[in-house]
Amino acid sequence: MPAYAIGHLRNVVMGPAIVEYLERIDESLEPFGGHFIIHGALPDVKEGNWEGDLIVIAFPDRGKADAWYASPAYQAIKTLRSDNSDGQILLIDGVDADHRASDILSAA
Repeated sequence: MPAYAIGHLRNVVMGPAIVEYLERIDESLEPFGGHFIIHGALPDVKEGNWEGDLIVIAFPDRGKADAWYASPAYQAIKTLRSDNSDGQILLIDGVDADHRASDILSAA
């Protein structure tokens, strides 16, 4: 089952540290099969309010996502982002292509 790293970042200071982070993150993802599927595109907000940037990185499974986040390569650059932005980062399991909304009712 796919898994995702999701970042909701605000107040990003686009300076040398963020530039270095952006230049190095792709190589940290590669060994774990991670790739960007959303990276800061401006949303067309239909309901509610939105501020900041949304980043979604897809991984083949949760184990790969966890291994990437804990990897020395990512840990070496993480503070370049966290010291220069506010926000939340989370890792979350995805669902299979045949998932239906009502499937969560059987888990409840």
